Amino acid sequence: MLAARSTIPARGGEPPIRYTLAGDRIGVSSLGEYLRAAVDIAVWLGVTPLPARLLARAGAHRASTRAQRLWARGTARALGLQIDWQGLDQIDPDETYVVTPLHEGFADVLPLLQLPLPLRFVVRNELAEWPLLGAYLRDTGQITIRPESGVSAYRRLIREAEDVFGRGESLVIFPQGSILGIETDFLPGAFAVAHALHRPILPIALTGSHRVWEHPFSPRLRRGERLGLRVLSPVPAAEVRASGVDGARREICRRLKSAALDAAMAPPRRFKPRRDGYWDGYAYEIDPAFPDLAVDIATHRVGRQDRRASGGTNHPVRVGHEEAVIRSGRPRRAVGCRRCGHLAGAGGGQWG
Repeated sequence: MLAARSTIPARGGEPPIRYTLAGDRIGVSSLGEYLRAAVDIAVWLGVTPLPARLLARAGAHRASTRAQRLWARGTARALGLQIDWQGLDQIDPDETYVVTPLHEGFADVLPLLQLPLPLRFVVRNELAEWPLLGAYLRDTGQITIRPESGVSAYRRLIREAEDVFGRGESLVIFPQGSILGIETDFLPGAFAVAHALHRPILPIALTGSHRVWEHPFSPRLRRGERLGLRVLSPVPAAEVRASGVDGARREICRRLKSAALDAAMAPPRRFKPRRDGYWDGYAYEIDPAFPDLAVDIATHRVGRQDRRASGGTNHPVRVGHEEAVIRSGRPRRAVGCRRCGHLAGAGGGQWG
């Protein structure tokens, strides 16, 4: 249904958003673009996913995987995406991996589903409540978790991951746990799963997808964007065991972000809190490789807690972590579950 709205100001010389769809989640600048987007939603989100859903419900998981691959290819073509593929020869199609891609938005799934692997994704539980998407997630057996549940979510993830690997499928866990930008640090959940279940890790640098649909920062939908996908060399299960969860997390974080910042890749999303907001209440940390931003976030958190304290709140105020960052100029990881931290990059409100 057409939703004309007050003009959303443009950034970077783009025309302003004048029309929105899908409960104001998707925005375009002209009536023609609106009509085209409405048709795409009906076809690519409503009709074409049905074979994959029905096949999965019937237990034909391999056939469902092929249908999902065709859907991703067709949707990417409809959006005019230009995907630069690198390193596909690193993939062993007979292996079952913990796949750890960088995460920028919903469009990440379009290149990932085209990889020569049967995949399941870990996603945030609130996505199961979205129209169309929720039914797709349930029918195709994606794993939904609430990362803030900590240890209980981790245990559930381990149980379901064992089933995924037992079916010969790989499991995608976005280790950043959010789509804020490349500066967000990796959470340990994906690496804890690989360590516990003796699985190799397949690191994937994925950039440029944030330009396709900027939700939740903006409803703007774009076409013809360039995405970069680079598969790095897999980390064998024995090496994950030898490095430990945190060692594997730090090394793969370094490798992936180095690849993403390579000039040959599409530019990655950058987190700018004064533009994007500070996302209070979401579990994320800043990579120590970006110390200025880490201090900015820590200063904001201390100030917010101080304001709450001065307002007479009865809640305990814990500022030791943030104060340590400000004093030292170096970020320190927040205290949490020693095995999973805030848990398992699960998409941070997006596909996980």
